[in-house]
Amino acid sequence: MADHALIHTLKHLKGNARGCVITEPLWGIPFNLYSPFVSVYMLALGLNDASIGLLVSIGTAFQVFWTLISGALTDKFGRKRTTLIFDIISWSIPALIWAVAQNFTYFLVAAIINAVWRVTANSWGCLLVEDTEPHLLIDVYSWIYIAGLLSAFVSPLTSPLISRFGLVATMRGLYVLAFVMMTIKFIWLNAIVKETKQGIERMRETAHQGLFDVVRESPIVLKQILRTPATLYTGALMLILNVCFMVRGTFWSVLVSEELQIPQEHMALYPFARSVTMMLFFFFGMPWLQRQAQFSRMGERLLMVVGFITFFVSQVVLLGSPVGSYWVLLAATILEGVSIPLTSTMLDKLTVVTVDPKERARIMAWLNVAMLVAATPFGWLAGVLSGVDRRLPFVLVVVLFLLGGVVTLMASRRAQHDQAMAGA
Repeated sequence: MADHALIHTLKHLKGNARGCVITEPLWGIPFNLYSPFVSVYMLALGLNDASIGLLVSIGTAFQVFWTLISGALTDKFGRKRTTLIFDIISWSIPALIWAVAQNFTYFLVAAIINAVWRVTANSWGCLLVEDTEPHLLIDVYSWIYIAGLLSAFVSPLTSPLISRFGLVATMRGLYVLAFVMMTIKFIWLNAIVKETKQGIERMRETAHQGLFDVVRESPIVLKQILRTPATLYTGALMLILNVCFMVRGTFWSVLVSEELQIPQEHMALYPFARSVTMMLFFFFGMPWLQRQAQFSRMGERLLMVVGFITFFVSQVVLLGSPVGSYWVLLAATILEGVSIPLTSTMLDKLTVVTVDPKERARIMAWLNVAMLVAATPFGWLAGVLSGVDRRLPFVLVVVLFLLGGVVTLMASRRAQHDQAMAGA
């Protein structure tokens, strides 16, 4: 009996891609355990909706700076070294601050330090894809997401922990666990990967340049982006998805606990259901849809359109959930669990294949800067909307996802046009 495509890919993965995939659960599990409860943890320590939104916007603003220089740092110091140093700074240190947080100031300091993760988003991404065959990318990214979903099998433990020890004590324990697991991951990853070929080349080219000399060359890269429609469409999708997931990730727990009146000790059931749905969909739904996409004029962009439609429906169902309705909320969660694999993995692949590999680090830096600058006000805006009505941030998400579907259709038509011109 032949291996499932994902199993086959995992068995035969080599080099940096294998190192990134097998170590990812050590980051994904603790992150997915604490992330659904971050906002209610802040509320429990005295913050309000507006201050939570303000923290998101401040963190995003600092991310702009680190994103701006992330390409230069990644090129000058190498993908491997940059990833180790800035992973520890951006995740291990904030985890300890969150674990002992008492008020807004603690969360503010942690958000500013955590913003450094934008550097490793660039360097780790290069480490993952640069020496990996393009046809493996969807499967590789699927395994990265699956690694985080392994938390689904332990997340139900948070409910009895919250019931016994309370939300605050449980969250403090989860943050300490995150510090330990993530730090082990960063050290282990550094030990088993090697610098990429493109990374070695860029280190050689920038060896005699200062960091900000490399940054000052960025306008050349910006012109290249502006002249590449496929990259511009990808940047627009990055912006839309980033804002939607930021708003949803920040205010979902607030809506569910405060508006829908779901007890905090039961909230872990929904991340569990979403994670299980996503894992099943990665193994069974994605392969089938990929086969259908081969016969579609839209190609693999069909997957993203289906993802946008499914997410739109999930948010409409969420908005229509009656107070205390476990089953309607579960339906919205399952639909969301179907949509995320489609939108996220396809965006990850599009980001790789539409970017010039020789300038990947700096192009990704500029795309992320543009995305963050445009996204910065949305954390504050969503906080203000939530203060008026806890459902309003999700109305914003619905509107943005509709826009994302339109952008995807436009990108597909442009790709078809480019293919036709190339054929001619």
